[in-house]
Amino acid sequence: MAQLFDPLTIRSITIPNRIVVSPMCEYSSEDGFANDWHLVHLGSRAVGGAGLIFTEATAVTPEGRISPEDLGIWKDAHIEFLSRIVRFLKSQGTVPGMQLAHAGRKGSTHRPWGGYGAIPIKDGGWVPVAPSAIAYSKNYPMPRALTKDEISGVVDAFAQAASRALEAGFRVLEIHAAHGYLIHEFFSSLSNRRTDEYGGSFENRTRLAREIVSAIRKRMPEQLPLFIRISATDWKEGGWDVDQSVELAKQLAPLGVDLVDCSSAGLAEDQKIVAGPAFQVPFSERIRREAGVKTGAVGLIETKEQVAEILANNKADLVFMAREFLRDAYWPLHAARELKQPISWPAQYLRAAPPDSPARKPL
Repeated sequence: MAQLFDPLTIRSITIPNRIVVSPMCEYSSEDGFANDWHLVHLGSRAVGGAGLIFTEATAVTPEGRISPEDLGIWKDAHIEFLSRIVRFLKSQGTVPGMQLAHAGRKGSTHRPWGGYGAIPIKDGGWVPVAPSAIAYSKNYPMPRALTKDEISGVVDAFAQAASRALEAGFRVLEIHAAHGYLIHEFFSSLSNRRTDEYGGSFENRTRLAREIVSAIRKRMPEQLPLFIRISATDWKEGGWDVDQSVELAKQLAPLGVDLVDCSSAGLAEDQKIVAGPAFQVPFSERIRREAGVKTGAVGLIETKEQVAEILANNKADLVFMAREFLRDAYWPLHAARELKQPISWPAQYLRAAPPDSPARKPL
């Protein structure tokens, strides 16, 4: 039975514990550049003992941003500051990860504290792209349907972004195929009405994901892991569901996906979510069992007891936490102390650590 502070080795990367800082948009960039906010935000969680830390959804193209303030990796100039962040995360013994993303039809929208819905082009917005010209809602921009040549361009953008992320020093990459963003839009019949080889059948609707996985895997060293985040269900009749998610995981594992990060929802404005503590864990458990792949659990997981139960009962291999890390950047250190389980501490903080706690070693 896995425990919170057991290491997990995937390919050649050993994650020192099972606790992951989930990608969380900060909406604090200018022209896609990371800055001091990102360094402090991600660095604090590394000091706090998380085993693997992901950047927020990082846009592979300018039009792939959710908001103009999203983090980006679409040009070489983005690498320098990201490398600085990576160096600090590694100095704390934490594995640095980047989530690569394209917002699709949910792009060109306000950051949460700046408004709701579409940003007009005159105010710095843009025309987003999607599998089909169907808006997310009446308040969101009407997207333009991608041509087949443009779809190839998206695949190439993900591959080039992966190369830049690796140059910056990230050791785990995750493809964002959830929450109603571009790849998820191709998955779901609710947003994909195409009649070519990218629409209609399950095989066609999942083609873009397979192409992106294959393109990224070709850029990655064999020893580094590749994750994918999916929405296991749209929570709406006629949309993407858990049965299809299991089949997708079975397809992607042979292409080089090492772990499926199991979230849900985000595609339909009128979704009917049945939420509660750890409500998405059954998706992770089923995909892990039926597809035979490693999974990550995420969603309203807040307590050390929840995490322990998930791991001990083989419901996931890693636990991704978001809001709780916003409340407590040092959650792993606090949990280890309360559970009387060993965890390494920053040398600078050892005076506050339990007796015999080891100093943390850089990666």
